[in-house]
Amino acid sequence: MDAMIRSGGLRNYRHLVRELGGDPEPLLHRFGVAPTTLENEDALISLHASGQLLEAAAQALQCPDFGLRLAGTQDISILGPLAVAMQHSATVADALQCARRYLFVHSPAIALEPLLDSPREPGLAEIRVAYTIEGLPTARQGMDLTLGVLHRILQFLGRQHYRLHAVALPHEPLAPVARYARFFGAEVRPAEPIAALFLRPIDLSTPLAEVNDRLRQLAANHLELHYAPPGERLATRVRLAVTHSLGTGPADREHIADMLAMHPRTLRRRLAAESTSFEAIRDSVAREAALRYLTTTAMPLSQVAGLVGLSEQSALTRACRRWFGQTPTAIRQGGP
Repeated sequence: MDAMIRSGGLRNYRHLVRELGGDPEPLLHRFGVAPTTLENEDALISLHASGQLLEAAAQALQCPDFGLRLAGTQDISILGPLAVAMQHSATVADALQCARRYLFVHSPAIALEPLLDSPREPGLAEIRVAYTIEGLPTARQGMDLTLGVLHRILQFLGRQHYRLHAVALPHEPLAPVARYARFFGAEVRPAEPIAALFLRPIDLSTPLAEVNDRLRQLAANHLELHYAPPGERLATRVRLAVTHSLGTGPADREHIADMLAMHPRTLRRRLAAESTSFEAIRDSVAREAALRYLTTTAMPLSQVAGLVGLSEQSALTRACRRWFGQTPTAIRQGGP
């Protein structure tokens, strides 16, 4: 079954396409999304279709910053009932933990991980964003939209106290980096292993401007009663852990098992019960990361090899022949 997302995530899509001189209806029809679906922000649509709509609009309208532009028209309210619980949390950190717990209400395929102590930027906090499903190797516009909306939500929650230090993009942007710098008001780091925002830890402890404990509890109760969390498979957690570790630290079975607080043999046994293996998951994550880097960045092949957990460029070449039947160079030359 395809992963879904609330149609609120595409709020203002049709308006922006028209504003840029296009017609949204053929695009919606092309990817099987009924126009009426976007009128109900609680309706669910395929995450794949959502990503395709963004990429197709950017290409058709020759608008490489389409995702950022759409993010600029959205705010925390696209999260529906989750927005109420977040707005009435005690601090920005509490609001992010609320989002981490209930983000499945918006989409079970998007993961948020706030880290008070960034392993990549000592002295800073890091808020990571990742897709937890397979099959989204080229999702530049979707990730731009996700990071852009997260930035705007933090601006809203933190008010004048919020200061973004840097943003990490998991791709080489199609729009000029200066465009991203203007949007985020911070340093932009393209082609990073993990999508993330970096900010001061003190920004996470900022008390929210208007807190109503009763409204927060009512919203939390509503989420608990009316939205059952998806049955989380261990394979999903392993995939996310590998995604966050690949290229930035050890991504072997022992390290991932330690991250998940279980013995490596237990990890192997439980994944086998789900008809998969750690090796298969790591290979899948590496495959999609390699395809993303080869088709959306110009980084050297030796660097791509390191970021997908391979020892050298020749290993990347062998892996690409196995995965895609082509060399890395051929994939790059024929990529989107």
